[in-house]
Amino acid sequence: MRYIIAVRLSGGDRLEHITDLKWQEPATGWSNTNTRAEMVAWIDNGNEARVRVGSNESKVEVVRANPPYLRSSPNNTTADNLLSLPRF
Repeated sequence: MRYIIAVRLSGGDRLEHITDLKWQEPATGWSNTNTRAEMVAWIDNGNEARVRVGSNESKVEVVRANPPYLRSSPNNTTADNLLSLPRF
């Protein structure tokens, strides 16, 4: 499982504007950066990504738009957790 730890946006401040995601795998200690398209494909292959902001944790889902983009599943906050992450 990968935890998204930071995002890069271009052209706006909405989920559709996330272009790259920085992640880490706690079990292996690996970390890297992927484009949105790469992360969508990785999740579509049956892998799981999550985002943790403070005490809130949620699964990252693919939104079937053209082009597809990512969002966090609903939890105890009205803000999307991906947009609450640091920028890089």
